[in-house]
Amino acid sequence: MADRSSCFYCREDLSGKKFVRKDEKPVCVRCFDKFCANTCIECRRPISTESKELHHKGRYWHSDCFRCAKCYKNLAKESFTSKDDRILCGTCSSREDAPRCHGCYKPILAGTENVEYKGNSWHDECFTCYQCQKPIGSKSFITKNSNIYCSPCHEKKFAKQCACCKKPITTGGVNYQDQPWHSECFVCSSCRKPLAGTRFTSHEEKVFCVDCYKSTVAKKCSSCQNPITGFAKATNVVNYEGGSWHDYCFNCKKCSVNLADKRFVARNGDIYCSDCSKKL
Repeated sequence: MADRSSCFYCREDLSGKKFVRKDEKPVCVRCFDKFCANTCIECRRPISTESKELHHKGRYWHSDCFRCAKCYKNLAKESFTSKDDRILCGTCSSREDAPRCHGCYKPILAGTENVEYKGNSWHDECFTCYQCQKPIGSKSFITKNSNIYCSPCHEKKFAKQCACCKKPITTGGVNYQDQPWHSECFVCSSCRKPLAGTRFTSHEEKVFCVDCYKSTVAKKCSSCQNPITGFAKATNVVNYEGGSWHDYCFNCKKCSVNLADKRFVARNGDIYCSDCSKKL
């Protein structure tokens, strides 16, 4: 302020009074506030000579009106950023620029623990199992139909159930008669030896290893007394009056010709071909 003769607008004598120089012309305080003062972009009122004025990029504010557009914190003595014609404090600016959590849709601030997967981001506590809703953290997970599951929930909900123990089959396993089994559950009904990858057979809906089938299930050949298993050479069986024979053991007692597909005569528990039976 300085002393000068008269106000440019109202011609009031300015001797001994405060005035403002506007474009090299003296203006009294009243006329300055009325004709020359900048308008505060926030409150839309003139910024008088008694107020502290702040300006940024051609816009003006009362110092009390210079606030963050989000949290309304006064920024007259604080650092700030300008975005889309809005003034933001450092914290709110960080929130604006931060990626949004795919779970809660709130910003993920710098330094916050987070998870990134297939172009999306989550707060660590928001990256949860679709089924049990527990945070997955650093544990393994599986996606199904765009949903995320922890391993235990995925196994419980989607994995095949073992026909024996009814628990999920997570890896490997055996399929038998259109039913899944754990390899360790698919065992011989007699000796409990695992059968995965080995030869086995079934009897009355039970499975047996070759050795147990021979010793506990298979009929004994009436001729050689060895089990008739159906494996390898011993494929066909001949049954007659309660007795069973390997097809290659069903021979004439006298001449030893094989009678599996021929006419024969039984005499006193023995088998004879037609020719030998006539000579008895």
